Amino acid sequence: MTDVASWDREHVWHPYAATPADVHVVTGAKDVRITLQDGRELIDGMSSWWAAIHGYNHPLLNQALTDQVGTMAHVMFGGLTHEPAARLARTLADLTGLPKVFFADSGSVSVEVAIKMALQYGRPRGRRRLMTVKGGYHGDTFGAMAVCDPVNGMHHLFTGALPVHVFASLPPRELSDAYLDELTVTVGAHARELAAIIVEPVVQGAGGMRFYHPAYLRRLRELADEHDILLIADEIATGFGRTGELLGCDHAGIRPDIMCLGKALTGGYLSLAATLCTERVAEGIGVLMHGPTFMGNPLATAVAQASLDLLAARPWREEVRGIEAGLTEGLAEAAGLAAVKEVRVLGAIGVIETREPVDVRRVQDVAMARGVWLRPFNRLIYAMPPYSITPGDLAAVTGAMVAAAQAL
Repeated sequence: MTDVASWDREHVWHPYAATPADVHVVTGAKDVRITLQDGRELIDGMSSWWAAIHGYNHPLLNQALTDQVGTMAHVMFGGLTHEPAARLARTLADLTGLPKVFFADSGSVSVEVAIKMALQYGRPRGRRRLMTVKGGYHGDTFGAMAVCDPVNGMHHLFTGALPVHVFASLPPRELSDAYLDELTVTVGAHARELAAIIVEPVVQGAGGMRFYHPAYLRRLRELADEHDILLIADEIATGFGRTGELLGCDHAGIRPDIMCLGKALTGGYLSLAATLCTERVAEGIGVLMHGPTFMGNPLATAVAQASLDLLAARPWREEVRGIEAGLTEGLAEAAGLAAVKEVRVLGAIGVIETREPVDVRRVQDVAMARGVWLRPFNRLIYAMPPYSITPGDLAAVTGAMVAAAQAL
């Protein structure tokens, strides 16, 4: 097909875009680079929306898919099972300490499943609402949208059609006794109606790339226990090492009742997510009323297991610490720019927050001229690169980010 760009522009919807959309045709990807149709190679600073933590076209992940497709590409999960799914479930249970595993086909769906778990569990006691904090993002499906930021999120068009839940204010990065008190008061005031509290541990992702103090997560765990409320940890963006710990919850030393995993689970190869819970929650639910057609897909679960094996074998903690140091050094210059409000780094996440919304096209043009792929949004120029990125390539990414901020 020679007219990919023109046909796509007229007929295909892309994320958060109208048609026609301005897109670039990719013809290949290897390691940390993507190759465009015109021959340009770009360092991917986004890990394909934070999923391709090992880089692209990895031989071990390729082999896992090749081996599995020769045996079985898919079989329904209703009444059947298979080794790739069972093995992955055991691995995830061991990693998280949560023994019950429900496979979903995307991060948003895993949040829907978590919400269903909580509501089914809370139904006998009449608990039908959720609590969260402002500034969060949990996905684009309806249940998930209802616990995203209700004012500054991207789902305001659906106000009135979504359930109304309980929101505490934005969690600060620094420790604040006043905010701890606010959480205590908010949970206490609504405890009798709350089935669960749902938060992204330590890092709020697509809602604004904000970091917050782990003490707030610990306090939510305490309050949930005190009032017999479930705690849901949305680890879709924070899981598998991105923040410097294997899981975001590890920063606070807590375990939730329900956990959502996705994105980096398959190393960026296939869409797969999982919702895990404790024995107590599973026993309280019984039959969970959900069942995706491609639940537990053999190809996805096989490559996910290979990705987790690869993660366990590589020095990812040292890699993430190196990326954190490179982001901190490379982005420091941006802090003094008039257009920049703040620069922040945690693990393999680097953020330049601007004072005004950025021109996405302008930022991408500047970055691509420097051989880097970025995807800014709202007031954020940020990077979440693959763990395999070299110091030189990381310096190119931060240089492109600073140049884009200078061009605003």
